[in-house]
Amino acid sequence: MSEYETVLVTRKGAVALVTLDRPAALNSFNASLRRDILWAIREVNEDDDIRVVVLTGAGRAFSAGADLQEKQTDPEHFRVEDQLNGQYKPALMAITEAPKPWISAVNGPCAGIGSAFAMACDLTVMADDAFIYQAFTAISLVPDGGATWHLVRTLGRKRAFEVIATGEKISAQKCLDWGLCNRVVPADELLERGMSWAAELADRAPLSLRYAKQALNEAIENSVGETISNEATLQHICMESEDAIEGVTAFMEKRAPVWKGR
Repeated sequence: MSEYETVLVTRKGAVALVTLDRPAALNSFNASLRRDILWAIREVNEDDDIRVVVLTGAGRAFSAGADLQEKQTDPEHFRVEDQLNGQYKPALMAITEAPKPWISAVNGPCAGIGSAFAMACDLTVMADDAFIYQAFTAISLVPDGGATWHLVRTLGRKRAFEVIATGEKISAQKCLDWGLCNRVVPADELLERGMSWAAELADRAPLSLRYAKQALNEAIENSVGETISNEATLQHICMESEDAIEGVTAFMEKRAPVWKGR
């Protein structure tokens, strides 16, 4: 695994742990973190030995969002849309389109663009004292990084607008009730439980997880008819794979399958 200035990447078997590592700044995003997180995401996505990735934050926060104290190196020509499209979007889409599951393990505050990274992951486990926060109206901005896409599809239009307009700090339990996370665990067990869940998924058929993720990403935008056809295409890929043969063979032989991801 490579070394980065503001991100830690460690591995345990087939699971990679990617940690935002600016704890003194509550893992707020500056130029270094924007650069490092993209490189780290690409590294673990391209590693065939890694089957599941956990994303978390060092210290007492997942991420406080963008670093509002960051000074622009070229303020005269700075455009925030260039930053969002050119730096944040590639990293967020690399998680969204990754050929393996990503789990966000949310500790403490998860605000702004940090919440977009948490929501971009396929699954989310939250510490019982964590919360998701859209702080934008307090500084006359709007959610970004795809946050509105995730919020409106998960919460519905009226509730999504409410949490944006009011700037509510959505508690872990409310996130669970509303579908913004899958599990809530004691804060001191967050990483252990997140990594354990990832290890369980790593034992599943990797092609099945990959194409189920792709099917869901497509289904959320497509009609029922298009979805059926897309599923048929992906099912054909799976059924023609070595892993499908291995799965049937292992079942008949009453043993655990050995997945190759092909």
